[in-house]
Amino acid sequence: MVIRRRLRRFLIPLMLYSISAAVAAYFVHHAHSGARGIEAQQQYEAEVAELNKELDTLKTERTNWERRIALLRSDQIDRDLLEERARVMLGRVHRNDLVIITGP
Repeated sequence: MVIRRRLRRFLIPLMLYSISAAVAAYFVHHAHSGARGIEAQQQYEAEVAELNKELDTLKTERTNWERRIALLRSDQIDRDLLEERARVMLGRVHRNDLVIITGP
């Protein structure tokens, strides 16, 4: 009887601590590698950084296009830009131009 009591005093708290540790480990594991965990947050942050970089590139490209369009729409058209567009549309080159033919 005495052995049984001592065994209960030892095993019951041990089982409760083990169950508590298992539950805590379960939540810690999912907090780290779950669908909304730390790893997922790091992946989202990397994706956001990549998309911001792409956005900056596109904004720069848009600014360049807007500047070129403004040069074509103004009262006095930029001669260099007009000549460039005419050459592209007509398929002509100036005799002093260097032409590099690339593949299709």
